[in-house]
Parts: sequence; C-alpha cells; structure tokens
Amino acid sequence: MQLSVFIIARNEADRIGATIRAVRDLTDDLVVVDSGSTDGTQALAESLGARVIHNDWPGYGPQKRFAEEQCRHVWLLNVDADEVVPPDLAADIRALFAAGEPARPAWRIGIAEIFPGEGKPHPWAYTLTPVRLYRKDRGRYSPSPVHDRVDLQPGIEAGRLKGVIHHFSVRSLGDQLDKLNRYSDQQADDLEARGVAIPSWRIFVELPGNFLKAYLGRRHFVRGVYGFLTAMNYAISRHLRVAKHYERRRLGPPPPTRVDRPDATF
Repeated sequence: MQLSVFIIARNEADRIGATIRAVRDLTDDLVVVDSGSTDGTQALAESLGARVIHNDWPGYGPQKRFAEEQCRHVWLLNVDADEVVPPDLAADIRALFAAGEPARPAWRIGIAEIFPGEGKPHPWAYTLTPVRLYRKDRGRYSPSPVHDRVDLQPGIEAGRLKGVIHHFSVRSLGDQLDKLNRYSDQQADDLEARGVAIPSWRIFVELPGNFLKAYLGRRHFVRGVYGFLTAMNYAISRHLRVAKHYERRRLGPPPPTRVDRPDATF
C-alpha cells in the first residue's frame, strides 16, 4: 500500500515495540520521530524496521507536522507510541486500499483506553474518534502545541473505520499524574500565547466538574476503584491548568522547567 505510518516518541522503549509490530506490515515507510529518548527507544525502533529521525520537542502539533513532512507517501496513518493497531483494524485498513484509492480522503478511527490489569478495552469504555488516516494534501495536524487533531480542508467529510485502536496510556497512577502535571504547564503556556484569560471563578469548579466529566461522562466508573482514581488524576490535571494560568496572570511566568511530551489522551 502507498501508505506511510508515523509515530512520535520519547522514552517509550517499554511500549513502542508492540506499536511498531502491529503496523509494520501495513507500510514500506514507517517513521519514528524521537525527541531525545535516553532509554534505547531509537535503537529498538530501528531494529524493528523504522526510520528514526531526531527532532527536539516543539510541542504536540508541531512535532506531528514535522513527522508528516518526513513521510514518503501522500496517505498517512498516525499512531502514538502507547497505541496498538489490533489485527481487525489492520484488516480494515488493508481492505480500504485493496481496490485502489479510498473513497474518502480522511478516516476517523476509534481510540479506546486499556488500563493496567485489562487485556482489552472495556465494552463500555469511552472511545474518541479522531482522524488518524488521511491524505496529507487534504489535511494536516494542527500547529497547536497542545491540541492533537488533524485540520481537514473545508468541505471534507471524513469516513469512519470499524476497528478501534488500543490505547495503553497509563503505566501507573504516579506516572500518569506526572505527565499530566507537565502537560498542564504546556496548556498554561498555550493560553498565555493565545491571549486567553480564564475567569478566576473557574478555579473553584474545575476539579469537581472535570471529575464528573471523566468519571461519568467518559465512563471511568466502569473500571471501579481504579476508574475513580484515574478520573481524579484527570480532574487534578485540569485544575492545575487553570491554577497555573491564574498564577501566571498574578505573578508572571515561572522559571524554565523540563518540557516533555504527554502520552495520556483523554
């Protein structure tokens, strides 16, 4: 198939192997853009057939746009380093290209989280449906440093594939909270860069409101106690975003800290 697959990564040696193995038979152009791994991610990816390119971390959207530009084919499939394309979805993609050019220039793919201790997505798990398979001459990733989405050209209506990507976003509760804390720094940076001012009253409702959003709206409750804990982590991260934004408006920006790529998707 005339299809490139690209992955962005940093310190993903424990997860990226499964990601690459699941998609390497779909493409002759598998690109991994690494932003400075120190755990052997680059060597592992190369050993599994990927073309590894280094690019310092510029933010989520810009890194994916850089990866798009490295791909040889016009059709692109994006998966993250903590995601796995199961066999049924791989078969759907092959079938889509079996008769030549797909009917639509962009396709949405469901993404369902698999939490620690689970072997497959819960039947009631919340599923995101972003565009992940698309022609790069008809859509590109948003340049936003914090928003993960493909911006399609006006008038394009994306199709929907039946299969679902398996998303292993949570290594542990502590690792999840650490990443979300760093991500909230980037979100506060983005708000400042765009000149957005969130009203101060949001500080008092952000945590409980987002806990309910995750626990009920995004059905974390189906995971029992663990779902309660991950919903709480999400709520804390959203509270931190507003709290840091408020602090910067009041006291100015904090000293520089390490910027890392978030892997958790909610």
